[in-house]
Amino acid sequence: MSTFAVGTAQFGLLVLALAAVHRPFGDHMARAYTDDRHWRVERRLYRLLRVDGDSGQSWTTYAAAVLGFSFVSVVLLYLLQRSQAWLPLNFGRGAVEPAMAFNTAVSFVTNTNWQSYVPEQALGHTVQLAGLTVQNFLSAAVGMAVAVALVRGFSRSGTDRIGNFWVDLTRGVVRILLPVAAVAAVLLVALGAVMSFAPGLHAVGLDGRPHTIATAPVASQEAIKVLGTNGGGVLNANSAHPFANPGGFSDLVQVFLILLIPTCLTRTFGTMVGDRRQGRALLAVMGGLLAAMLAIAWWAEAHPNGPAALAAGAATEGKETRFGTYLSALFAVVTTGTSTGAVNSAHDSLTGLGGGVALLNMLLGEVAPGGAGAGLYGILVLSVLAVFLAGLMVGRTPEYLGKKLGRREITAAALSILVMPTLVLLGAGTAIALPATSAAMANSGAHGLSEVLYAYASAANNNGSAFAGLTATGDFFQVTLALAMLFGRFVPIMAVLMLAGTLARQRRVPATAGTLPTTGPLFAGLLTGTVVLVAALTFLPALALGPIAEALA
Repeated sequence: MSTFAVGTAQFGLLVLALAAVHRPFGDHMARAYTDDRHWRVERRLYRLLRVDGDSGQSWTTYAAAVLGFSFVSVVLLYLLQRSQAWLPLNFGRGAVEPAMAFNTAVSFVTNTNWQSYVPEQALGHTVQLAGLTVQNFLSAAVGMAVAVALVRGFSRSGTDRIGNFWVDLTRGVVRILLPVAAVAAVLLVALGAVMSFAPGLHAVGLDGRPHTIATAPVASQEAIKVLGTNGGGVLNANSAHPFANPGGFSDLVQVFLILLIPTCLTRTFGTMVGDRRQGRALLAVMGGLLAAMLAIAWWAEAHPNGPAALAAGAATEGKETRFGTYLSALFAVVTTGTSTGAVNSAHDSLTGLGGGVALLNMLLGEVAPGGAGAGLYGILVLSVLAVFLAGLMVGRTPEYLGKKLGRREITAAALSILVMPTLVLLGAGTAIALPATSAAMANSGAHGLSEVLYAYASAANNNGSAFAGLTATGDFFQVTLALAMLFGRFVPIMAVLMLAGTLARQRRVPATAGTLPTTGPLFAGLLTGTVVLVAALTFLPALALGPIAEALA
């Protein structure tokens, strides 16, 4: 069987597995967020936090809770890293440098998981488990809570209440993330992933000298790393490390977990708004974009144009032989489409076109299918824009799910969409203009530009993966990338919650003969065109100077 046939069979198996769980897991998430009863453990948490779990919040109160909770999370995670020298299981690793601690705290609270450090050299198990792993759960739950609040904006009418942030946060962790992550961790251990609290294994290498191989409680962190579309690895090689990702089947399991929540949330959306065809339309757009990106990446990696790859007969540099070309490309496309910073190969070693696909996947706004919660609210904002554009074409006030889209709604949607391109282009342009940046780049020319552009695209989209080749440990990159993560995460969230609040206040209007159907191929094509057009108009010049120029060289 050819490697292409094997890759196709693996992708088919993945699609079948996702299809099997789409309905039950999507409906389970809908029940988790709409259940009127609180579990005993949830009631205890509410009493501890002095929260009234039965009260609703306006969008401003909900937004204040998101910001306040995230601010406290950043402070606590920063202090935890700075006090590492006094913590148990630090293995002699001292306090993390201030700029790096700030960058890491922001990175994990914003669900970005950008890592400017070598985990097994900089962090002990206590900071990894009590700090980073906890944030892997909480940051994913925050994104899911914001998505559910926006869905309530569409499903409710005549109210200013869009839910309770503390209830949504708690249920996202207790009812969804924790149970699935526990099962996934056990499965990964069974497949060979390491789960150890020892500082390392001692071995004698082929050179006859003693070596220490770093170990960690990998499996438990690996499970939530992919399930929550986080991506920060406990080992520097991330999902390319055999202790974290032992083989082809564990690789497919990780890809399945990455796609599980983003794809099933479309079913949750359809269930909560009372029309599951709406969710299927969004899933079709997400799936179509993902399949198109994967097809281009597979073709590019199978037809390399670089002199080294042509001499070797294949583009295998930076790829694990355990995964091969097609699983490596699948992992790259899925992780860059879901704001997951995990890697099982070096993106810097992808072909020019393959690297361009990974970059473009993020620049589409992480909606194919996007991160945990972030993908759903991102595609819903683009749906609002698509319906608005359609309304302009026929000269009538646009409606989506029975809600009129006026000035306030479009202002919120535009604000949410424009933040990321501003951060990416401003950050990358400033970095390139500085003389010191050339020393931080491993490559010059088009590839060097791609390295810098990728870094800011990854930060502003809360993806977290690195293209490699760029040394981002200097204070300029630590601070500017951290700011890109902060603004890239929370400005769109504030805009989305404002949109949810304005929609929830409206009374539902009945569909008429002039209402654009949002469940069929016409809407799916319009939404796909809007996603591609927004990214193309914004980033084509930068892409032409980077990956496109490299691919045509």
